[in-house]
Amino acid sequence: APVRKVMSHRPQASSTFDTQHEDMIHDLQLDYYGKRLATCSSDATIKVFEVGPEQGNQTLSANIQGHEGPIWQVAWAHPKFGAILASCSYDRRVCVWKDVSPPSGQWSKMYEYMGHQSSVNAISFAPHELGLKLACASNDCCISILTWRGGGDKDWEERTVPNAHQIGCNAVCWAPAAAAAAATSTAATALPVQAKLVSGGSDGAVKVWKLEESGDLELDGEFDATYRSSPHSGWIRDVAWAPSIGLPTQTIASCAEDKVVQIWSQAAGSAGWSVKRLPPFEAVVWRVSWSVAGNVLAVSAADGKVTLWKEGLDGEWGMIEAVHEQ
Repeated sequence: APVRKVMSHRPQASSTFDTQHEDMIHDLQLDYYGKRLATCSSDATIKVFEVGPEQGNQTLSANIQGHEGPIWQVAWAHPKFGAILASCSYDRRVCVWKDVSPPSGQWSKMYEYMGHQSSVNAISFAPHELGLKLACASNDCCISILTWRGGGDKDWEERTVPNAHQIGCNAVCWAPAAAAAAATSTAATALPVQAKLVSGGSDGAVKVWKLEESGDLELDGEFDATYRSSPHSGWIRDVAWAPSIGLPTQTIASCAEDKVVQIWSQAAGSAGWSVKRLPPFEAVVWRVSWSVAGNVLAVSAADGKVTLWKEGLDGEWGMIEAVHEQ
């Protein structure tokens, strides 16, 4: 399918700054309010920056140390639980950090999970409606679900899903708490809360799971059947479940070593899923990320290009922006 370029100009980075990391940066995440930026690196450190309203106004407020290997991802918890940040590393550990005296940046290790037998590649906090809950994906083929029970800082329930993916798990992302809204529903209608997540692995599979009240994860057979009809042909690098703003569909994006991005959709009230494939990319696609409204998809690839995609009125996805690394 042809790529539709709605905008022809080449946007530039609005500002750049030195993070003071001593090695490759693997992830960076803004907090809920967009006022704090956390970065992580192969130098085994996490850095937290205060982001001011002025362009280029970033101030280093914390340098968090505690891992013994490259840190692959960081994730912010919802602010209703306080200033909490999680990290996962090649050292097989998942750490949860707490700012004990915000906004001064005095971070202490609230909790540490050491149950994985290999590198922990990805983490994702569940929607706050489900409590303080963290999903972790590891090279040991397992997904772990860590839930704070509400007692002391170290009072966590630890559950493991063995053999979630063969070879290893590379990505995990929770669904929004609000299920897709039916077209006939009104604002006064309370949407049911859902507890689902999507994962991707080195086995080339993308899987959707439902978290049962027992704490077990149950595989979504409908999604599995759809995926088998249009699978990726390489390691899955990232998965992202689009935020919900009351739209009548649920949407998931996946990307892989096969240089392909696929978008999976499920209409409200329907058990089945449909899939659309973006035009092929020129390099391995590493990350996919949705806008806050869930209608624009950012795709970053190994050639240093970031592209933004949006679904048109005809149901086809077109590129609306392209940012090239200078």
